[in-house]
Amino acid sequence: MCISEKISSFRFFFALCAMLIWLVPASYAQDQEDIRLANQYFEQGETEKALSMYETLVKNSENVPFIHDNYLELLISTQAYKDAENYLERQVKSHANPEMYQIDLARLYELQGETKKANKLYEEIISAAISNNYKTNLVAQLFFNKRLYDRTLQTYQRAREVQKDETGAYALQMANIYRAMGEKEKMISEYFRYIEQNPRNMEYVKNMLQASLSEPEDLEAFKRILFEKVQKNPDNLHFSDLLIWVNVQQKNFYGAFVQARAMQKRLQTGASELIDLGIIALDNQAYPEAIQIFEYIADEFRQGNAYYVARRYVIKAREELVKNTYPVDRQEIVKLVKDYEQLVKEIGINNTSLEALNSKAMLHAFYLDQKDSAISILKTIIAAPRVDENLRAQSKLALGDIYLLAGEPWEATLLYSQVEKEHKDEPLGYEAKLKNAKLSYYKGEFALAQGHLDVLKEATTREIANDAMALSLLIKTNSALDTSDRAMKQYADAELLLFQNKKEAALQSLDSLLSEFRGHSLTDEVLNLQAKIALELGNYSLAVDKLTQITQNWGQDVLGDDAFYQRARIYEEYLDNKQQAMEYYREFLSLYPGSVYVSDARKRFRTLRGDFPN
Repeated sequence: MCISEKISSFRFFFALCAMLIWLVPASYAQDQEDIRLANQYFEQGETEKALSMYETLVKNSENVPFIHDNYLELLISTQAYKDAENYLERQVKSHANPEMYQIDLARLYELQGETKKANKLYEEIISAAISNNYKTNLVAQLFFNKRLYDRTLQTYQRAREVQKDETGAYALQMANIYRAMGEKEKMISEYFRYIEQNPRNMEYVKNMLQASLSEPEDLEAFKRILFEKVQKNPDNLHFSDLLIWVNVQQKNFYGAFVQARAMQKRLQTGASELIDLGIIALDNQAYPEAIQIFEYIADEFRQGNAYYVARRYVIKAREELVKNTYPVDRQEIVKLVKDYEQLVKEIGINNTSLEALNSKAMLHAFYLDQKDSAISILKTIIAAPRVDENLRAQSKLALGDIYLLAGEPWEATLLYSQVEKEHKDEPLGYEAKLKNAKLSYYKGEFALAQGHLDVLKEATTREIANDAMALSLLIKTNSALDTSDRAMKQYADAELLLFQNKKEAALQSLDSLLSEFRGHSLTDEVLNLQAKIALELGNYSLAVDKLTQITQNWGQDVLGDDAFYQRARIYEEYLDNKQQAMEYYREFLSLYPGSVYVSDARKRFRTLRGDFPN
């Protein structure tokens, strides 16, 4: 061959390669477009068009993963069972890992009433998988995706037998299957298996249980099984830990304390876990239980920081109990002040005692009308050389509140703004910003308040964000229809009076508002605030009357569920009418199934009925 012929041959070869390189992507792109169009026809219900395109596309095995489910569904829905069977058999033969297509083929047999063939194929699939951990999980997941839960369980159970591991193998997977099936006791049993083999993953199990055991009956069933486990395995501390956890979930803090105390004595550990439990009880307003926990810590740990912390929290829990028992007993406040003074003498000046002094200052100001004493205490804390910076900021906010209480809003806003600047993008800074927003609101400067609130709704902790959104909604809803904002300003004035502990004056102001602005959109808010004030004054019948007006006339509005629930609580906790409280809780659960109070209302109803005795 001459040189020119060789050159021509090379040119032809390179041209052919270039053409092939160009054609392959073009062909791939066309298939992708056809797949998209065929799936679109399927979604739109254009069966014939979709089937026609799928039958062409399926000839290229690379397209099968993208069209398999839709194509098979169409074949079945059009009763083209033989075509479906032939298609699946081809896929089984052509794939190295054919399990997905085998499962679909077995399902097709079942659909046609060929149960024996289906069961035989299922048995072959499972038998081929169970000696290999990877294959076991793969096949089980495929069964699970098809909602063949019994086959999924069968796969794992057979794998346990073959792999000679009856203890913890596949426990987590099986627990999740039982969870999907609603088989909660079996789910719990598998979680126990998992914990025994994987105790380090206890927190994961707790999270799963918390999501699954949403009803009181579920937690009771879990506790019964757990008690049996603890009795049979008294040395298994993981079960004891779970028993503490389930009691906390049930808000049975005394039961949790009994278990935690036993564990602490057994292990001779420190007080940190007991302190954490006490704080949880305090945060959940279980004040008597919190007092009991912290008193135990103070008695048992008389040396070191745990004693001081416990003593501080005993008084704090008692303070919260006194402040939330209406009407507030002034003599109990005086006792608390003396307890704080004794604590400071006992432990000296440190951050714990300074926190106590902060609380003492607020009692002087808001309950004993001794604002000068409170201001002096807070200034001392702020000026202390080695005070924790967060505590210094908290004292500044408290001092600002007292200036507002004393009718000096300018001094208050200076302090709030200092903290906001010093703790920007921190919870304390957000709290300061919220206080500035409320101050603007009290002064009737609603646009300025709204500016603060709009920022807080986006970038803050949940509690502050919720408060910001609630105040923002109140302003927007009730000032838009009244260009003069007179009613809104009078309502804000009443809220300021309430903040300043002028409860009777606040009630009178709200009565005047109702009289002057009949039918205003604020009416239900006014009634709700009046109910709150009446409760704090110990006028329970007036509180019930105001709440009843809301439930009767605004039952479907934002405050409807809140009013209904609060009325039931007053009958339970203050009027000592358990039967009426039960009826209101029962009615509440029927009327407001989506309310945030449903869980607590259900528990209260069942406790009153005697379902869950401690």
